Amino acid sequence: MSSLAGKQGPRYRHTAEDGAPYETIAVEKLTPIIGAEISGVDIGSLVEGDTRSNRQMDEIHRALAENLVIFFRDQNITPKQHLAFGRKFGELHFHPAAPHEDEDPALMKIYADKNSPRANGEGWHSDVSCDLEPPMGSILYIKQCPPRGGDTLFANMYAAYEALSDRMKAYLDGLTALHDGEPIYRGLYANYGVADRPSYPNAEHPVVRTHPVTAKKALYVNRGFTRHINGIPRDESDAMLAYLYQHAENPLFQCRFRWTENAIAFWDNRCTQHRAMWDYWPHTRSGTRVTVKGERPV
Repeated sequence: MSSLAGKQGPRYRHTAEDGAPYETIAVEKLTPIIGAEISGVDIGSLVEGDTRSNRQMDEIHRALAENLVIFFRDQNITPKQHLAFGRKFGELHFHPAAPHEDEDPALMKIYADKNSPRANGEGWHSDVSCDLEPPMGSILYIKQCPPRGGDTLFANMYAAYEALSDRMKAYLDGLTALHDGEPIYRGLYANYGVADRPSYPNAEHPVVRTHPVTAKKALYVNRGFTRHINGIPRDESDAMLAYLYQHAENPLFQCRFRWTENAIAFWDNRCTQHRAMWDYWPHTRSGTRVTVKGERPV
C-alpha cells in the first residue's frame, strides 16, 4: 500500500486551479499535479520578436507557474535562440563544473553515448542546489534522443510538502540543511577533459522554502546535494532525510516526459525535482541546457 493511501482515501488530494483560458498558446496537462505540453509556440520566432511575442511570453510564464514543468516539441532553434529564450526569464547561470558548448559558458553540454561512464541527472535532484543562489529554472533542448527510453521524471515539491502531516510540518519549520557540490562534482566530468576546480560551492538552505512568485511552500532537500540537516544529531538527520527523500519521490507527485528530437523541457527548480533515466544504452542522447539564475531560498 502506498504510504500516502489509507482507508480514508488518499492523504494528498490535489485540486487543480482552473484559470482563465489561454489566448496565444495551448496547454495540455500531463497529470493534474505536474507537467504540461505547450503547443502553438515557435520559440525561434518568439525570441526574434514576432507580433504575439509579449503576450505569449506572459502566458508561458503563467503556464510554468501553474504546471511547474512545461514541454515544447518540434522546436528547431539555434544556440543563440536557446540562450535568448533563457534570458527572457532572467540572467543566465553558469554551471560550476559541467562542460559547455561553443564559447558560451551558459550553454551547458548534455551528452551520453555507449562509451560514457555516466549520464547527466541520473538521481533525483534540484539543479545546483549547492549554490548560494540556486538556479530558478532550467531549459533543456534535446536534439538527439534514443529510439526508446531516456525519459525524464519530474516531481512536485509543493505536493510533497502539502502531503506531510501537520506535526511533520511543524518539526521541519525553521530547519536548514547543508547542500554541498564537492562530493558530486569532483572528477564528475573528467571524461570530457574538464579539470577539477580548487573547490565547489556549498550553502545552507531552508528544508522548506517559500516560492518567491507563488508564495507556496515546497520541500527543498534532495538526494543529489543535501548532506545533513543542521542543528540536530547526525543519526536523526540521516533518518529524517531518508524519510523525506522517499516521500518526495512518491509517484503520486510525478509526471514522466518521453523525449522526441528537438523537444524542450523547462522546469522550475524552486518547486520541483527531476531524474533522467539512463535506460537507453548503447544509444546516444545529446543536447544543451540553459539555466536561469535564481535567488537565495527563504
